[in-house]
Amino acid sequence: MAYFDFCKTLTFSALLALGLGVAQPAAAFPDREVTYIIPFNAGGESDVTARLQEGPFQKITGQNFVIQYMVGAGGATAWSQLNGMQADGHLIMGINLPHLFLQPMEGTVGYKTEDITVLNVFQLTPHALIVPADSPIETLEDYIAEAKAAPGAITVAGTGSNSANQVAQLTFDKAAGIVTTYVPFTGTAATTAALLGNQVRAQWGFTTVAAEQGENVRMLAVAMEERHPLFPDVPTFKEKGIDLVGGAHRGIAVPKDTPEELRQQLSDIFSQINSDPDFRSRMEEGGYVLVDIGYEVMDEFMSELGAEYIEVGKLLGLVK
Repeated sequence: MAYFDFCKTLTFSALLALGLGVAQPAAAFPDREVTYIIPFNAGGESDVTARLQEGPFQKITGQNFVIQYMVGAGGATAWSQLNGMQADGHLIMGINLPHLFLQPMEGTVGYKTEDITVLNVFQLTPHALIVPADSPIETLEDYIAEAKAAPGAITVAGTGSNSANQVAQLTFDKAAGIVTTYVPFTGTAATTAALLGNQVRAQWGFTTVAAEQGENVRMLAVAMEERHPLFPDVPTFKEKGIDLVGGAHRGIAVPKDTPEELRQQLSDIFSQINSDPDFRSRMEEGGYVLVDIGYEVMDEFMSELGAEYIEVGKLLGLVK
């Protein structure tokens, strides 16, 4: 099945399991603060999510997060060091997909996809093509027309190289028959700052950017099957004849030596966080799409998604 259907099935299954009283994590774990490492700049989707998760995490466990940042190389700086960190269940790290699949295809990022122990994937942020609110580019048709008139002249910001944002840019450019120039930044916050500071003409970001920036930006289209409920006036790419549906998944990982029992307990905690009504409401208002993919099915999920990103790697020139 397509991974979007897979996510929907798992979301229902995870919430049903919680409702039926799946065993809760032992009261003794965690027994102190948990370090939560964010591999991107403060203010991006990974950071915002972690800070919104902290309240429910405290209610469930009685412990707090210590949020730290380890920025660089589109997340690879942090992920390449993860397995050398403390492995007692009190350290977790944010992860992004497709980053974990595409970066190792380069061969020089210091880790392999299979090195990363992903416990839980809890959200999806749909792709969105965004321009400043005062841009003369008012529609997707305007964007395509300008790009065709001057190939390569439109500069478009995104988070990192071989990332979800660059995948969206390349996929869209190929489908639309245009050429634009991709400019990578270290995180969504930096990318958005570049857009608003007129360092670039457009941004490949997510619906979350538009939810945060409001009247400062204009979304030209979103990569969803149907229009986003927060943005009913913004068309989907499919409405415009472009087959682009997708975005970035986010979740957590732990060092490889973390005991199996603690892996499952941490995953269960994050599934419980996703079922917290206040958290769900705040995330949905922020433009996020919540999913619940737990540790018990992670191997299947990563295998299925990884096969799809082999094809994306070919588009990026990373796979022959």
